[in-house]
Amino acid sequence: MALLASLTIVAAACGDDSKDTAATTAESAAVETTTGDTAAPDTTTAVTTGDTATPDTTGGETDYMWTPNADVLAGAEGQVNIVAWAGYAEDGSTDPAYDWVTPFEEITSCSVNVKTGASSDEMVQLMQSGEYDGVSASGDATQRLIAGDEVVAIDVAEFASYADIFEGLKLQPWNSVDGAPYGVPHGRGANLLVYNTEAFADGAPDSWGAMFEPGGPADGFVSVYDSPIYIADAAVYLMATQPELGITNPYALDQAQFDAAMALLDDQKALTSQYWGDYTVQQSSLENGDVLAGTTWQVIVNLALANGAKIDAVKPVEGATGWSDTWMLSAQAANPNCMKLWMDWIASPWANAQVAVWFGEAPSNALACDLDGMAEHCDTFHAADDAYWTDVWYWTTATEECLDGRTDVTCVPYTDWVDAWTTLRS
Repeated sequence: MALLASLTIVAAACGDDSKDTAATTAESAAVETTTGDTAAPDTTTAVTTGDTATPDTTGGETDYMWTPNADVLAGAEGQVNIVAWAGYAEDGSTDPAYDWVTPFEEITSCSVNVKTGASSDEMVQLMQSGEYDGVSASGDATQRLIAGDEVVAIDVAEFASYADIFEGLKLQPWNSVDGAPYGVPHGRGANLLVYNTEAFADGAPDSWGAMFEPGGPADGFVSVYDSPIYIADAAVYLMATQPELGITNPYALDQAQFDAAMALLDDQKALTSQYWGDYTVQQSSLENGDVLAGTTWQVIVNLALANGAKIDAVKPVEGATGWSDTWMLSAQAANPNCMKLWMDWIASPWANAQVAVWFGEAPSNALACDLDGMAEHCDTFHAADDAYWTDVWYWTTATEECLDGRTDVTCVPYTDWVDAWTTLRS
């Protein structure tokens, strides 16, 4: 598969349960592989699609392709306090080439104060404190925040960038209620099957069976994402291999379906050598050949390949789980205007391209793919490939009300997923 050729990154791709906060202090270096030509988005050449431009250090001009909403800007409070995944608000301190915080502060006069969230649970708790203006929330957190009245619906007329966001990310179950948008989509990615090419020399795997079925090349060396949301990965496999269970949505599991998924995961333990939450742990294991198959993120594959790992990755034939994060506005925001400006900015073409390359994901803004150096990145991450996403099940909070529309049964809520995963891992 095509791989990102030039990547400067310290953050793991978005996860349901954990993202390594140590990523913000990890040493970052631009790495080049021989599998593509993508470079960081060009920030030195002025273009004519925006109105806000500032001089850069090369003597050229950076066009940030964003004009803040005048009415919102007029009410800007001077600061914004956000909860974000590591790598979602880079200010150049990790790598000077990647800084989308400083331009925002210069354009809006809103100082950005960032609290890095280590997990979705922590993010929900932080937002419940009322001390933050907004959050970059994954699908397992968004519905909890909406249900708890911690965040509010937005008026898309206040967000110029919203119009250019891929339609497939708008008004989804994890970021809307009854047609009302509850935030601005940030980006997306699929969870992939990574495998050691030497171990699978007789044929590349194309099924999650490489991780679930005994007797394969990866037996005893399987790497599993350590989170309750991984139960959905088992459900995706069961949808294809045991259709008699009647699973049509991996986040809508009645008790019998849920028990089948947990039984599969219990059997998988005998094949597993690693449960990972820290992306650097899996990256190291892939580089060392300590794991031979596992669920992964494209960014981990890119980094491991750059260090010589003998691996490749694929979205299996059964489909996959994935993520789509959303910037959401707190119902208790002390600085709502600066937060609205940040949400609009981070979804604008230039800033969205920056964070997509840095973080290792598909941008949410379609125009980001038109920037210099972004074409192959968008191809690698299938940014505009609608067909690719048809069998990607974005992380969503499981509820007792079945998300597949069934009304004759009760589905297992996410709190029970947490309990079951804790028991499995104990």
